[in-house]
Order: sequence, then C-alpha cells, then structure tokens
Amino acid sequence: MHLLSASCVCAFLFTALLHPVSALESVIGLYGETVEIPCNSEGIKAESILITKWKYDKGEGLSGDLLIRNNQNTVITATDEYKDRVRMAENSSLLLSAVKLTDQRTFTCMMVTDVDIREYPINLVVYKPPANLDISDKAKELEIGKLTKLGTCVARDANPAASITWLKNKKPLADDGKGISIKDSVVIDPATGLSTTTSTLEYSAKKEDTKAEFTCSTRDAVGAQIVSSPVTLTITYSTENIALQVISQSPLVEGDNVTLKCVADGNPAPTSFHFHLKGELKKVENRDTYPIINVSRNTTGEYKCSLIDEPSMEATNNITVNYLDINLIPSGSIVKRVGKPLDLTLQIDSSANSKVSWTKDNGKLDKEPKFNQLAYSDSGVYECEVTMGPLSRKASFELVVEGAPVIRQLFTEFGEDGQHNVLTCEAEGSPKPAVSWSINGTLLGESPFVNGKITQKIIVVPATNLTVSCTVSNEFGIDTRDINVFSLIEEVRIDKQDQSEDNDQTKVVVGVVVGLLVATLVIGLAYWVYMKKSKQGSWKTGEKENGSSEEEKKLEEKVEENSQKAEV
Repeated sequence: MHLLSASCVCAFLFTALLHPVSALESVIGLYGETVEIPCNSEGIKAESILITKWKYDKGEGLSGDLLIRNNQNTVITATDEYKDRVRMAENSSLLLSAVKLTDQRTFTCMMVTDVDIREYPINLVVYKPPANLDISDKAKELEIGKLTKLGTCVARDANPAASITWLKNKKPLADDGKGISIKDSVVIDPATGLSTTTSTLEYSAKKEDTKAEFTCSTRDAVGAQIVSSPVTLTITYSTENIALQVISQSPLVEGDNVTLKCVADGNPAPTSFHFHLKGELKKVENRDTYPIINVSRNTTGEYKCSLIDEPSMEATNNITVNYLDINLIPSGSIVKRVGKPLDLTLQIDSSANSKVSWTKDNGKLDKEPKFNQLAYSDSGVYECEVTMGPLSRKASFELVVEGAPVIRQLFTEFGEDGQHNVLTCEAEGSPKPAVSWSINGTLLGESPFVNGKITQKIIVVPATNLTVSCTVSNEFGIDTRDINVFSLIEEVRIDKQDQSEDNDQTKVVVGVVVGLLVATLVIGLAYWVYMKKSKQGSWKTGEKENGSSEEEKKLEEKVEENSQKAEV
C-alpha cells in the first residue's frame, strides 16, 4: 500500500482549506437496512484519483476513519462498531449496513488527486416508520352531546416520531376545544432511540355519527399514508321523534290485513308501545307492530301510537279502507213482452268516485241502455262494469223479449239464371217463429235467429200465375201475408206483346206527321194559284180589292194553322 509522507499530508490539508466545502447535503437511510452514501466526484477524472478515503464525525471535533482505497485496493481502517458494517462501492460510495439511529451523523468522502485534495461531507438521516398503528382503549358507546374518550391511537418505534391525524369517514378531525379534543405524547426508547407516539381523541357525538367510521393515520418518509383499522361505535340518544307507519297493500280494501308500526329514533330504540285503536288502548311489549285482521269500511279512521314511559311522545296516522258495492235491478234472466217498458236501476256504494261502462253481447255500448218500449232487437246479455281505481265490480242480466210474430217484408225476384223465382219472407217474433209457405218450393236458406229476426227464402218455378202466402207463427200468435207470382211463360209473352204495341204506335205517329206535311204543301200551292187568278180578274172586271183582301187573310190563317199542326 502506498503511504503519503507527512509533508505531503500537510500540503493536502492546506489545499483542502483553500477549497471550502459546499452546503451540507443529506441522505436518508431506512432503519435496519443498508444505505448508500454517495461520494460526489463530479468534475474529477477517475484516472487522476490517487486516494479515496471515508471518515465520520465522532463529535467534539473528533473524526474516525472508516476505509481507504489506493490503486484499486480498499482497506477498512475502522476499529470500532463500523469495521464489520462498511464497504466501498465501485463508484466510491460508502455502503453502510444495519443502519441504526446512532448512525445519524456526518460522513465525509475525501479524494486525493495529483494536484488537489477534496472533501464531500454528507449528513445521514435514519428513518423508521412506526411498527404498527392501532386504536386501543375504545369506548363501548358515545352519548350525544357528551365529550367522551373515543380511543387512543399508538404509533410505535418510529423515527422521527410519528405525527398522528384522526379521521371521521376519511375526513381529518381538528381539535376545536369543544366537541373534539386531541392530546398527543411522545416517548423515546433509551435503548433504540425510537419514538412511540400516543394520541387520545375525546369526541362529543351527534346523531349522524351512528354509522361513522373513525380511524387514525400517519405518513412514512415518502409521504405514503398509513391508516389504522376503522372503529364504529354505538351512539346513544333519547327518543326525539316518533312515527306511526301503516303497512298494507295498496289500495287497502275490505277483507285485507293491515299492520301498524311505531318507529322511534332513540338509540337504543324503545321496544314497548301503546297503540290507540279508535278509543281502544292496546299495549305491546318487545315489539313495535300491531296487526289488524280483515279490515272493513268501519276500520277507516285515525290511529295513534305512543311511548309507554312517555305518553306525550306520540304519533298519528290515518287508515282508509276502500270499498265498492253495486246492485243492479233487475238481474238474472228477464222475459218481457214486446212493446212493454223495462225499468233499469244501478245502485253504487263506493268510497270514491267511480266509472260505469256497459256492454251488450260483449259489444261496447256508448251509454246506459234505456227500455221505454221493448223491441225484439233489445234481447241480449247486458253487463255493467263499475271501476274505482284498481277496484272493479260487475253485474249482468239476460233480456228476452217475446211476442207474436209479424211479417215485415214479403217480396219476389228472378233468380240469376232467369229460370226461377226467389221468394223472401222476413219476420220478427220471439220465441223463434215457424215459417210456412202455401206452395211447395226448394228451401234456399234461413238466416240465424238473432234479436228476434228471421229471414227465409225459397225457390219456385210456377207454371201459371198464382198467389203465394207466407205464414209465421209461435205460441203467442200467427201472421200471414200474400204475394202474386207470375208464370215465367206468361211474363215472356207479355213482354213481347208490349214490344209489338210500341212498334205500331211508332208507325201511326210517323204517318200523321207525313200527312200533315203533304196537306201543308197542297194548301200552299192552292193559295198561290188563287192569288194569281184573283189579281188578274181585278184588272179585268174592276172588282173591289177589299173582298179579295179578306179572303187572302183567311187563307193565310188557314195555312199557318195547318203548318203548326204539321210541326206538332
């Protein structure tokens, strides 16, 4: 190992004084772990370093050697507790194992180059998080408005001493000198130098703290939060509010069951109550409910419950039992004669307004039926439905209108092939009337008997003109109607005769028109000849012209008359 002479060492020390040390830096080491204390060789070339040495401050101006490196050879020079705990890294850092609190001191790295000597002191701070964080001496319960010790939070064996924060529902609590009081104390172990912090919380509870979670916390060297297990306490307080609940299906109707429940906010909650049932007092113990079975409309009213030991603390609630009754008059099966009136009455007894709807034979009616004068069409099944909210009641009756049958229509028409007649007889009556004809024919069909109506059709092929009767009858009477039916052969002959007469009449009209035209021409010609001769004679004999003028006028009137006839 290369050793320096005394003159060289003095020179190095003198040079060191010429280069003052920069501001002291710190490094944190975890208790019981190995810490690396760096040697700041920034700006120094590795090949120029001759010697690297580590030493520490022993206090009172004294220093102790740890180790030295010369030409890549490292020698531990410590003879005290550090001789087995120190070594030098490749980058000249000091590696100190099993760090203890007594290691909190200044360590200095000294570098000797061919031209200079430099020292780099670094302060070592040893940190140890608390071994655990627990809440002890927990209160069994807290009383509202009374400052009570909630518990003690302990952070053991820490360095530096832990700072404890109390939290409620994860929100920090602060000592306000009234409802919150926090007292901390720190004890240092003389053997290890580690600190134990104790924090006691006194708290005046509120009603909303019933389910609150209380915790205590601290932070480690890197700022991570350490939190204790949560504590939930029982909060005791006297009853301040009471309520009566009505538990039932909705809506409550006759025949249902209902339960009265008395709810008080005290803690512990009351377990015995008085129930006031419309003038009747019922005491219940070790429960808070009272059942009412098979309610009726008489159950409707006001109910109360109260505390046994404090009757003035009471609550009220109302019970409303919904009901809906209907009575339809008449009902069942009703038989009435046609033309008679029928009085219909619907009586409704309900706890609220209701709606009524009617149907006939399952078909909806727009309004309530009225029967001032019964007709066969009024027969059918009538049903009324009365609703009130979800409640519904139904009633019905079947109406049968009876009476003697009446034929409403009897008519005949040609079949589609023109080779037969179709006779149709339409009638009303009830019970269903029987239909008969005075002539044999083929039954074409009979309509269903609905609302007292029936229609029957038959096919006939009469050889001669005849009168056919339709007869309808039931137990109440009979009705008959006749109709004339012509033979198909006779009808064809009459059609042809009608066509011949039409042709003869046309010929007569044409002859008359032609004759009138010829007569008009003849009269006109005669008039022309006469006028010619008349004028010639006057010139010869000297007859008066007056007579000729009168005759001329008469002739013109005659021609005009004939002309008008011809136009007609």
